[in-house]
Amino acid sequence: MDKRIAAGAYVIIFIFAIFLLRLFYLQIIKGDEYKSIAESNRLRIIKVPAPRGIIYDRNNKPLVKNIPSYDISFVREEMKDPEALAALCNLLGLNPAVVKGRLDSTVNPFEPVKIKENISWEEVAKVEARRLDFPGVQIDVETGREYIYGSVASHVVGYLGRLTHKQAKSPDFRDVPKSAFIGQWGIEKIYDKYLRGVAGERIIEVDAIGREVRAFGEKEPEKGNDIKLTIDIDLQVKAEEMLKNKAGAVVALDTNTGDILVLASAPSFDPNLFARGIKYEDWEAVVNDPKKPLLNRALQSQYPPGSTFKIITAIAGWEQGKLTDETKAVCRGGLYLGSHLFKCWRNKGHGVVAFKRAIVESCDVFFYEAGRKVGVDKIADYATAFGLGEPAGINLADEKSGIVPSTAWKYKIKKEQWYMGETFNTAIGQGYVSATPVQMARLISAVANSGKLYKLNLIQEAGATPQVIREVHLKPETFEAVRNALAGVVAGPGGTGYLARSSLVSVAGKTGTAQVVSEKKGGKKPTGDYRDHAWFVAYAPAEDPQIAMSVFVEHGGHGGSVSAPIAKAVIEEYYKKTVNSEQ
Repeated sequence: MDKRIAAGAYVIIFIFAIFLLRLFYLQIIKGDEYKSIAESNRLRIIKVPAPRGIIYDRNNKPLVKNIPSYDISFVREEMKDPEALAALCNLLGLNPAVVKGRLDSTVNPFEPVKIKENISWEEVAKVEARRLDFPGVQIDVETGREYIYGSVASHVVGYLGRLTHKQAKSPDFRDVPKSAFIGQWGIEKIYDKYLRGVAGERIIEVDAIGREVRAFGEKEPEKGNDIKLTIDIDLQVKAEEMLKNKAGAVVALDTNTGDILVLASAPSFDPNLFARGIKYEDWEAVVNDPKKPLLNRALQSQYPPGSTFKIITAIAGWEQGKLTDETKAVCRGGLYLGSHLFKCWRNKGHGVVAFKRAIVESCDVFFYEAGRKVGVDKIADYATAFGLGEPAGINLADEKSGIVPSTAWKYKIKKEQWYMGETFNTAIGQGYVSATPVQMARLISAVANSGKLYKLNLIQEAGATPQVIREVHLKPETFEAVRNALAGVVAGPGGTGYLARSSLVSVAGKTGTAQVVSEKKGGKKPTGDYRDHAWFVAYAPAEDPQIAMSVFVEHGGHGGSVSAPIAKAVIEEYYKKTVNSEQ
């Protein structure tokens, strides 16, 4: 029995000895060799950006296109000749010392390092022609973005940019190649995931120090989805042409759907500057431009609406039974409240004026009296009902809500009581009241379509139906009286909006001139940043409204002189397109 146990023990010891010898052989004698083999066969997955989806206007005109762009990458280990590096830098217009410093800072000498991005086709040809002179040089083909209309609609379309440090760490961008460009503004940003598609993968085998041995497999990228906007690029172009050299905004809506036909802000910026990485000096110029080209004035400019607000005061007066076609006021150029004179814009006055003429000629005294009769709280109720004092819901930028003042509002904000003089100012769209161009466009659209406030659409979705988010129910005679007067503003004698009059289509509207300074010292007209803001709201055709719009020009002067012609140009462009499409 003891012999059997001893024999078994010897066998076990022998087997363990063999294992130990084998282990010694593998770990010590052949260790370096097998380690090299193991480390030299690693798989690496390289993300391949997908072509982005295309953004179209409502008529299927592309606003962007994908174009190939070329980058130069360099592998330090494969080009050790300083003269060759200097020659390459000279060919590409680069500083050799700067490039060498970038290469020397790389940990892995076999990792390609980009030394110049978005090179021209001429530079590509030069490098390819001397490929043998520059070992280690790679030409990488990337998918770039071109904004076909340049700065037109830039606040809507937006632009691309490289992943920020914060975004690179976010799980939302886990599958995005680190070198990819993503949406950083506008539609490009809001719908980035939808537009960018699914990145592809290129699986390669590399050795221990990162050199590619062979391609192991490839998964093609999936192109992003296309997007169709409600914007009509032809109308947008016309609006921005009319805003040239001005600061302001134009917003045009389809009165029967809420589709946004125009959303223009001026001055604008060229998104092509951002498409492949904006230069620091260009970014500084845009950010520090005193004209604020990145400000979306259609959504973010909130100013007193001036006499365009008289539409609300008129509606409140009619609905409360305080105004009729026969209501009259005597305008002698102003109205005293105590010892303070509240002036009318026409110094000599309008004389005896009834409701329609008060709208047509924009008599301030008539609306001072209307405000006194109605009261600021009722005016505030109707202003709120027509969408003022709240964002219109366009998810493009930091949209402002404007202000609808009331007695409760003033007490909450200022802890003060309300005074009649403040009612006078509110009744003519001055004082505390403020609105954005998009809010005023929605207001005039609701007046045109008998009280429907639609959800404003910027994206066309197949099968979607217009959505009414609120309907303001007014007496039929209120809508009739107000719309009749608005038609007279453009077509009637003495109308302040006569420069919007068109031989192609009937236009109804209301001018507005919002004061920046209350007094014109020494009788001189204010200039520069002290000039009045120019407003005009309109719809057409007057008898069957299809398009409604607001035009705002910052420090533009009189609304009838400056903003009304802009509205006319855009409306006529719309009418020409509509007529041509129906023929």
